[in-house]
Amino acid sequence: MKNLLISLISIILLLPAVTKAQDEEKKFGINFSGFVKNDVFFDTRQTVSVREGHFLLYPSDISFDANEEDINTGLNYNFLSIQSRLKGTISGPDAFGAKTSGAIEGAFFGHTNSDINGFRLRHAFAKLKWEKTEFLAGQYWHPMFVTGCFPGTISFNTGVPFQPFSRNPQLRLSHKLGNLNIIGVAQSQRDFASPGGSTSLRNSGIPDMHIQFQYETKDKKLFTGFGGGFKMLKPALSTIGDSGAVYKTDETVNSFSAIAFLKYKTPKLTFKLEGVWGQNMYDLLMLGGYAVEYDSITNTTGHVSYTTLDNFSVWTDIHSNGKKIQAGLFAGYTKNLGSLKNIVTDTYSSRGSNIAYVYRVSPRLVFISGKFKFAFEFEFTNAAYARASDDFETGINSLGDVQDYEDVYNLRSMFSVIYSF
Repeated sequence: MKNLLISLISIILLLPAVTKAQDEEKKFGINFSGFVKNDVFFDTRQTVSVREGHFLLYPSDISFDANEEDINTGLNYNFLSIQSRLKGTISGPDAFGAKTSGAIEGAFFGHTNSDINGFRLRHAFAKLKWEKTEFLAGQYWHPMFVTGCFPGTISFNTGVPFQPFSRNPQLRLSHKLGNLNIIGVAQSQRDFASPGGSTSLRNSGIPDMHIQFQYETKDKKLFTGFGGGFKMLKPALSTIGDSGAVYKTDETVNSFSAIAFLKYKTPKLTFKLEGVWGQNMYDLLMLGGYAVEYDSITNTTGHVSYTTLDNFSVWTDIHSNGKKIQAGLFAGYTKNLGSLKNIVTDTYSSRGSNIAYVYRVSPRLVFISGKFKFAFEFEFTNAAYARASDDFETGINSLGDVQDYEDVYNLRSMFSVIYSF
């Protein structure tokens, strides 16, 4: 009886500690979400794209055969489910006086074209959230892909090459002052990298930096903001002089970018608008990059200086907010602005340097029932490719501006089946 009494007293004394431990353990958890998506699409010509045409940028240029017929024209199609994804949202006990959370998300898009269907990491981050301040560490969207204001297209390109698109390993700090949110980001590159890979950014010794200001009204009807970034690349560690000797080089490519955006929501319609100006935007799947400056070559050491290839883009997206049927329209335009300095021919490290501009008009219709969707979308994309002329041998002047060009278009018809969970 005495031993039983001692045991009961011990259990009573230990019960609060056990309950506390159980409560803390209950705070750990993971919720899975994602979707299964199958895309069926038809194109009227070959395209500049990745993963068997799934991620479309713009139509391929004309390429004539011996009979002067365009090799790249002709109907083609594909069925793909590689955009399907799985996300685990992690919850846990508080730390450092903040709410903690995290996420790991992957898809079957693959790392390269040869790895299509392969599982790859999209997002992986941990987050601390205080009352007004938030800290995120890990792989997440580049800040110029604004999660509160991006195109609602059915196509996985999500408005590329008009909309910046990249996921980056980063440190992100944000702080709220009333309705204003101030965001600062220091980041590197991984799957979305500058020409030659992420090495040139790492060798510069300075992370890709961005600061952004976001304002949202209490009723969530208006969301707007602007931001800017700085990026430095070191394309080479050494050069070869005219004698064949190797010389160390510290030449870098310095570039700036800017973004402004607006979203306005009414009970029936949502309207979005965004403008982007940037230098060396290759890593964001946009036009641009860099090249060798014409007046910079030093024969003795082989040292060169670089100049950026700049671009401007603007897009708008409007869609209805119906719960069963939604209609939408995306339109985008991007312009190759060339460089501020003369360029050495054939030294481009860029995307679309032979394109004057690209524009797209893309209407869509979505039928919704619970977590199931049927979606139809048409993408008309036009690219203006450089053409030789009496004034310019390639149609491009010494500053990289495309002066003479020909429009080439593609029409994509897409049908998607989406099941979210």
